[in-house]
Amino acid sequence: MANRDNHYEAAFEEYLRRRQVPYIAVDEAKRAKLSGDSLESLDFVVSTAERRWLVDVKGRLFPSGAEQKQYWKNWSPREDLLALASWERLFGKGFAALFVFAYHVVGDRAPVTPERLFTFRDRVYAFIGIPLEKYAPRARRISPKWDTVAMSVSGFRKHARPVDEFFASPQPIDASVEDVTDHDHVATDIG
Repeated sequence: MANRDNHYEAAFEEYLRRRQVPYIAVDEAKRAKLSGDSLESLDFVVSTAERRWLVDVKGRLFPSGAEQKQYWKNWSPREDLLALASWERLFGKGFAALFVFAYHVVGDRAPVTPERLFTFRDRVYAFIGIPLEKYAPRARRISPKWDTVAMSVSGFRKHARPVDEFFASPQPIDASVEDVTDHDHVATDIG
């Protein structure tokens, strides 16, 4: 099962439920072994009519930083890129790896339009996806000490998209759910 203590993953799972997108949450407590080596778990397997997505959720604040002036943070441990590539090879044709950046919107701007924002447990989220095949070749090392990588903001904005474009579900989010609140207080500035 997904880590329910991780509010980013819990919000994303609730997003999938409300959209009625078929998925399997992966039990992250047990790492897989591949040729004797431990393999970082993915978070979800999401099924659409066109493709099966192997999803790794990355929780980030939007904006972030000491004074919350940094937008579009998209860093990842390099190990996660390697693990997703391994999962993609293991699952084979019809499966593709997808990073989902679950942005907890804490400012007055958001990375998606207001109707795409998602409220869960009194927090507002925006879910942005980018396939591993677009992310990996454009990612550059940002910290040798922590072995992390990231894309440039312009490259990320060019290749990443709201997750509903990947999951193309005709089911609207159920507006009767108690967690859904008015998003008028979040002004969108994605230009």
